[in-house]
Amino acid sequence: MRKLAISLILLGVIAIAGWACGLALPTLSWPFQLHVAFGYICSIVVLVIGIGLLCKRQKHFNFKPMTVRRLQRFKSIRRGYVAFILLIAMILLAALDQLVVGKRALVVYYDGQLSFPALMQNPLMGEQFGLTGDAAVSEPNYRKLKKDFAREDQGNWLLMPLIPYDSSNDSIPAVSESLELRDGVYFSKRTGLPYSGLAASLYDVEEPTSMHIRYRLREGIKQGVADGWDEQKERVYSATYQQGNASQENYSGAGELADFLNAEVTDLRIVHYNPAPPLPAEKLYLGTNSKGLDVIAYLYGGLQVNIKAALLYIPCVYLIGVTVGLLMGYFGGTVDILVQRLIEIFSNIPFLFVVLIMSSLLPDQLRGLGLILAILILFGWMGMTYLMRTAALKEKQRDYVAAARVLGASTPRIIFRHILPNSVAILVTLIPFSVSGIVLALTSLDYLGFGLPSEYATWGQLLQDGLNNLSSPWIVSSAFTMLVLLLVLVTFVGEAIREAFDPKKFTTYR
Repeated sequence: MRKLAISLILLGVIAIAGWACGLALPTLSWPFQLHVAFGYICSIVVLVIGIGLLCKRQKHFNFKPMTVRRLQRFKSIRRGYVAFILLIAMILLAALDQLVVGKRALVVYYDGQLSFPALMQNPLMGEQFGLTGDAAVSEPNYRKLKKDFAREDQGNWLLMPLIPYDSSNDSIPAVSESLELRDGVYFSKRTGLPYSGLAASLYDVEEPTSMHIRYRLREGIKQGVADGWDEQKERVYSATYQQGNASQENYSGAGELADFLNAEVTDLRIVHYNPAPPLPAEKLYLGTNSKGLDVIAYLYGGLQVNIKAALLYIPCVYLIGVTVGLLMGYFGGTVDILVQRLIEIFSNIPFLFVVLIMSSLLPDQLRGLGLILAILILFGWMGMTYLMRTAALKEKQRDYVAAARVLGASTPRIIFRHILPNSVAILVTLIPFSVSGIVLALTSLDYLGFGLPSEYATWGQLLQDGLNNLSSPWIVSSAFTMLVLLLVLVTFVGEAIREAFDPKKFTTYR
């Protein structure tokens, strides 16, 4: 217990100190990104909880025998336990945040000095890394800077995250893929077959749109019309190719045609506009979507959004639902009837209409995760009230409740210290299904276009993008696989918890 208390205190202190010092620490900066005041409130709450646990002076925490038996039963259900381990691994992976996925470098060594752009709230300018012109007063492209450092070979280096792309606001205009020339025939490295389609030589391999000459290939041989551009991207060349030989060449640029054809350019490359297919050489292992965003980074951002939503939604909904349900069951009578009528009123309000109205009335800067969660919480607390009401109606007739009353226990103490712990099995079995519900709700709203703004990476938007671009199957298949995987893992955990907490497993009949 002391270790837990000290850990909570350290987390609260580090979160507050880190944000105050201009650092964006992984996971600890999440509440601050929603709102600075909310971040400080969350950090202070964690700090207070840690201090409270430390003041109890309880060195060890021992579970009750019944709880130990339930945990052992849960571990014995292999499918649910393995799913639980995988879920924890996914949460820990998402908690690493910009250390795993991001366009900012983790470490930059330049001119004998180290800097850590990924851990800074404000971006570093290009002048700090020797860039000039417009690049000196803007944030550098660290992917390009890494290649520049390697080419200059002056001892400067930088370390990028495993996936060097952001989940949003990091669009890639186009990517290129090299072709392999064998015996005068161009082969695709991905398929190993002669390539048919468009291919171009480039002035700069880092800018796939800087084309020199674009050819049409048929079975790996130049065939058909070719077009050429100068370095200012002005069209200056055209030709017709037959079986790899040029004819009817026209050139209107500066200088001689021979100088243009012999310019320093790359070999022929396939230029993929968005959505681009998976290209491991460019670290685009699942390609890009129609907006030019890396699919893996987008999936990672969607996972983070779902985890953040669950961490905020579950405590709020259960706090309201459990409290209202216990009060209904314990007091009964007028309180019970009034709350039931209130629930009936809320139940008849069309949820989707409320989302539509809020989305149309509020400006984009106010539309975000907080607003969507507030609407979901407003309609999500009613489901468990009747379960807790039933539990309170049953438990308040028990002898231990009567004994507590005789001993002078207050009503809040009876409800939250006696009745609630004996109803915790209901809550534990409901949590996995509530997680599935919030994930499906966010995905559905985003798919319909009524969810989070476009600056959020969400699986619903990726599903919609994939269905609109079925010719790029890697988009919809990636989103569908991740969504199904998460829901299946949560369902397996929920089934294992329900079986482990089943009272029939530990009941003896006489």
